[in-house]
Amino acid sequence: MAEIVKKLVVLVTKGIESELSSVAFTIANGGITAGLQVSIFLTSTGIDLVRKRGQAMTQVAPLDPLAKLIEDFMQRGGAVWACTPCVTSRGYQQEDLLDGVVITGASLMHGEIKAGAATLSF
Repeated sequence: MAEIVKKLVVLVTKGIESELSSVAFTIANGGITAGLQVSIFLTSTGIDLVRKRGQAMTQVAPLDPLAKLIEDFMQRGGAVWACTPCVTSRGYQQEDLLDGVVITGASLMHGEIKAGAATLSF
């Protein structure tokens, strides 16, 4: 019998100005630990979470620093998608973002949801 892959998509609209960004990545890391295949779709100010050096400015005690949460997430196989119009509206290019971040429209997220992924929003 084929193994069922359980997926989680986390939509993050908050950036470095909100503690919810750290909570989102903490929960996403927990999802990976629980055996889920986790993707994060960043919109609005959430884009700044993956701008090089942007995430270095945030830590919500007692959580790990945001930069570590994001690094751990990506190293453990988590996918990070950045909304194309949101990236463009900030004047960012691919080279402005952390390595491994994919600039894309919402179609990747919608595809995962249509295939049965659970969703969370922050």
